[in-house]
Amino acid sequence: MKNTSQGWLNGLIGIIIFSGTLPATRVAVMDFSPTFLTAARAAIAGMLGLVLILLSRQKLPEKKDWLALFYVAIGVVVGFPLFTSLALQYMSAAHSIVFIGLLPLATAIFGVLRSGEKPSLVFWLFAILGSSLVFGYMLIQAGNWSFNYGDIFMLIAILLCGFGYAEGGKLSRHLGGWQVICWALIMTFPLMLLISCLYMPVNFDQISFSSKLGLAYVSLFSMLIGFFFWYKGLAQGGIATVGQLQLLQPILGLMIAAILLHEQVSPAMFAVTITVIACVACAKKFA
Repeated sequence: MKNTSQGWLNGLIGIIIFSGTLPATRVAVMDFSPTFLTAARAAIAGMLGLVLILLSRQKLPEKKDWLALFYVAIGVVVGFPLFTSLALQYMSAAHSIVFIGLLPLATAIFGVLRSGEKPSLVFWLFAILGSSLVFGYMLIQAGNWSFNYGDIFMLIAILLCGFGYAEGGKLSRHLGGWQVICWALIMTFPLMLLISCLYMPVNFDQISFSSKLGLAYVSLFSMLIGFFFWYKGLAQGGIATVGQLQLLQPILGLMIAAILLHEQVSPAMFAVTITVIACVACAKKFA
C-alpha cells in the first residue's frame, strides 16, 4: 500500500543528498581516474553495507531477488558512477547537472515497464515537458546540434541510472530500501575492491584534500546513505511519481557547483531549473 506523503518526504531527502554527487565527482576526478573512483566508491560503500547487513542479521534475499539486485548493481553501483566520471572529464559539473533533468522521465518509463505502474496522462504531459525543457537546453548548448563524448557518456549514465532506480524501487517494496542498496553493493564488492587496488594512485600524498573529500562524499552519501531514503521513497509513493522529484536535483546541484566549485551558472540554465520545479509540482498533483 502506498504512503504518498512519506514517500515524497523520503524521496526529497534522498534527492538533497544526491544533489552533491556530480560536484563531488567533478572534484574527485581532478586527481583520481574514473575507473578508480567508480570502483573505490563502490568498494567503500560495499564494505559499510556488509557491516550493516551483518550487524542487523539480515537474511539472504530470496533466489528470485538476485537477478533484480544484479540489475540494481549494474545501474547505480557501476553504470552511473562510471559514466558520470568519464563525462566529467569533458564537461563542468554545472553542465552535467542539466542532464539530471532527463532522469525522472527515464525512471518513470522504466517504472512502468518493470513495475506495471500506470500514471495519468496529465502526469506524463508534465513529466515530458520538464524533461523536454532540459533536453532542449542541452541541444542549444551543443551549438552545432552534435554531442561530444561527455554528452554521450551522460546520456548512457542517465539510462542506466533510471533503470537501476526503477528496479531498486520495485525490489524495496518487500526487501527494504537500505537492504536493496547494501545487497547490490555486496554483490559487486569483491570485483570493485580488486579494481580499486589495481588502479589505486601510487602516492596518496599527491592527491589534494578536496579530491579525497569528493571521494568520501560519493562513497558514503551518494553510494549508500542517499539510497536508504530514495529507494524507500520510491517504494512508498510510486516509482514514476516520486521519481519526478529528480527534476529538483539540477537546481540544488547548480547551487552547490556555484558555491563550492565557483562554476558559472548562466541565466538560461537557472531558468530551465526553475521551470522544471513547476513541472514537479504539477506532476505530483496529477499523478
